[in-house]
Amino acid sequence: MKLKIIPTFLFSLFILSLSCSSCKKDKDENKGINLLNTNHLRYLYETIELSGDTNLGIIHIYSEYPDYNFAIEPNEGFTCVDDVARAMSVNFSIIGDITSVEMHSYMPEFLLYMQAPNGYFYNFMWGDYTINKTYQTSVPEPNWWSWRALWALSGYPAYYHYTSGRVRQALKKLTENIYNEYLELPMDIENIEGIEIPAWLPHGAAGDQAGLLIVGLEQYYKNVNNDERVLQLIERFADGLLIMQKGDSTTFPHGAYLSWNNIWHAYGNIQAYAMLKAGQLLERDDYIQSALIEIDNFYPYLIEQNYLSHFSIKKNGNEFEILEMEQFPQIAYGFRPMVWASIEAYKVTQDVKYIRQAEKIASWFAGDNIANQMMFDPYISGRCYDGIISPGNVNLNSGAESTIEALLTMNQFFTTRYVVNWSNIYEKH
Repeated sequence: MKLKIIPTFLFSLFILSLSCSSCKKDKDENKGINLLNTNHLRYLYETIELSGDTNLGIIHIYSEYPDYNFAIEPNEGFTCVDDVARAMSVNFSIIGDITSVEMHSYMPEFLLYMQAPNGYFYNFMWGDYTINKTYQTSVPEPNWWSWRALWALSGYPAYYHYTSGRVRQALKKLTENIYNEYLELPMDIENIEGIEIPAWLPHGAAGDQAGLLIVGLEQYYKNVNNDERVLQLIERFADGLLIMQKGDSTTFPHGAYLSWNNIWHAYGNIQAYAMLKAGQLLERDDYIQSALIEIDNFYPYLIEQNYLSHFSIKKNGNEFEILEMEQFPQIAYGFRPMVWASIEAYKVTQDVKYIRQAEKIASWFAGDNIANQMMFDPYISGRCYDGIISPGNVNLNSGAESTIEALLTMNQFFTTRYVVNWSNIYEKH
């Protein structure tokens, strides 16, 4: 990699990160473990140079066992907005080296480069650094990758201060699209398999995407633009999630928010965290209490079941009947949302039981799982394996999503005032 000139702002950030890293090292010198080991993430990172002296920070998507060489998905590409946006949300202040400064500088540039003229974002880039503009998971539309760009670009103040009007303009184009797409949709209720679902969420009834949108919009409102339309959107999406919540403490699925239509899946199940954020911002206690229903009842059910991958249901009288249920695969992306929601519940209630639950769920990464396999290595490599396929079968690849989601999981413990006993997560396993 060629040496690049780092902007003055980022040099200051580098000095600050060194200081923060030193403080964290002093604070945790007796812990014997760094739960935010970013070695593999930095391995996955690369600054690429386009014509016209344009530098973009990318994250390689696939890293394959046993040598952890990079791979390119033939229909999609080698890097994407989805993973770069997630990587931007990792707390790099604990790294304290020049690589983190490059990442701070050039990953936002990648997102800006990937924004399409219509305001949404392309997702994938080919190995020759051209944008994949045609594949179904890469076209610029109201979908996951555009919501993740909103989340990343609005979530960390250094990004929009550093790039000034460019990020603000990108976010304005995106949010205007979101207003036009969702603010005027009729708030109709539809029925699938006897289950009532809201028809005004993304893709009809995508509760998981609505949750991510709430998180991104909440940050956008607080950090960038306090437009009243943002609050209206958050309220509309949160009202939809109230309808997507099914069951209660005694009735399956025990207060779970469905992910899409009549289906729940573990990956991206960020609805409870989003509802806690929406409740605090809008001062809506019903949103907070709704989130606590899932956290208090559905999460313990999942722990008792040794976790699930997905299920679908239909309503039969007053009960919900299981149509399909699978335990595998289990992936990091299915555990981070539960940890985030549990820790946020602690912040809202100050009840330490939620920290204990977060530690229990996070211990999946340490080997407290059905495979009895440490999934995230905080000691040396910083790799997170790509998932548990069956009780005795672990996918030993370590791609971007798994590694970043593991780091985001551990990252969240640093955001609470409660002093976490790291041994509760790793040293027991």
